[in-house]
Amino acid sequence: MPSHQRLCQNRLVLKLFFDCRYTRTQVHDGISRFTASLVEAAAEQAEVTMLISDPEQLNLLPDLPHLQVSSPTSAREPWVARQINPHRPDVVFSPMQTMGGRGRTYPLILTLHDLIYYAHRTPPRDLPPLVRLGWRAYHLSYLPQRLVLNQADAVATVSETTRGLIRAHGLTRRPVELISNAPPVVERPREPGAAPTKELVYMGSFMGYKNVEALIAGLNRLPEYTLHLCSPIPASREAQLRALARDPEQLVFHRGISDAEYRTLLRRASALVTLSAAEGYGLPVVEAMAHGTPCVLSDLPIFTEIGGAAVAESGAQVVPGQDPDAFAQAVRRLEDPATFARASAAARARSLEFSWQDSAAALVALGERLAGHGSAMRG
Repeated sequence: MPSHQRLCQNRLVLKLFFDCRYTRTQVHDGISRFTASLVEAAAEQAEVTMLISDPEQLNLLPDLPHLQVSSPTSAREPWVARQINPHRPDVVFSPMQTMGGRGRTYPLILTLHDLIYYAHRTPPRDLPPLVRLGWRAYHLSYLPQRLVLNQADAVATVSETTRGLIRAHGLTRRPVELISNAPPVVERPREPGAAPTKELVYMGSFMGYKNVEALIAGLNRLPEYTLHLCSPIPASREAQLRALARDPEQLVFHRGISDAEYRTLLRRASALVTLSAAEGYGLPVVEAMAHGTPCVLSDLPIFTEIGGAAVAESGAQVVPGQDPDAFAQAVRRLEDPATFARASAAARARSLEFSWQDSAAALVALGERLAGHGSAMRG
């Protein structure tokens, strides 16, 4: 037994270091929310230390022990293990696949959420120019991804859809474990029989593959509806999207929204909507379902996986991503009280099949296996 593991109440407690350096400082994005939710649940099952690079990240993280190390986009990243090794973790988990591992003395778990950027290579705009250039080069072939993933002891992913793609493209020789996204706990969902407002909610980025243009094209066929676009957005991109609307007053740009405001909006709206052309999971979808809010989605395999029986309950929920008429018709069908109530109840029931506690248990079990095998790579 490694000397830095400890016994607590007659059982071994895993000393898990959790890479939280992709956590935002004010408003969560998808990776940030995944990180904050999973690390909080993991702390109930392991001895967790959070790795941060900016103290402001603690604004959106649970109150847990933390260690500040260099930024994941710094030149020091390939050798970040030098900053972690002295603290002797049993295992280190990163919610991204880009964590450096040279010279490490611990097992490492990396996460690949999706393969979106092989088909849609435009990187996030908030990355430094050199990182954006490297991002594009990285996704020109699968070879860099294979080299990165094979440096880990195990690879995690958030859906069976992505796990299938990882295997189909032979991206790693390592075990690929499912550590799913999940919604927050919602004790009291909306009443399925209560009439919704004629509001639609979009939560996500405004990158090209998100296909927000198609949402606005569909909204142009729904003149009495309002579309709430919740995420931060550059002014230039907002202007582009406003120009597509027949009535720009139908678009409400929140430019970032608090969790409380977001919950309130979800609980009264007719649907959460997304016509994305690619997703690794779609966390806003399962978050909306937890409140009993129906979702109108593009016909991606991942949305069928997440929606499960909730999709089967209503043909209005999954539509071709480039068909604004089908989108508008799906929203219209939810105006029928019986259809809405059925879709709401099915969405809520499906959401209960996901939990951060189950995902954390899968992570801790994987970490325990790696720590027990003592199989950390050295390099």
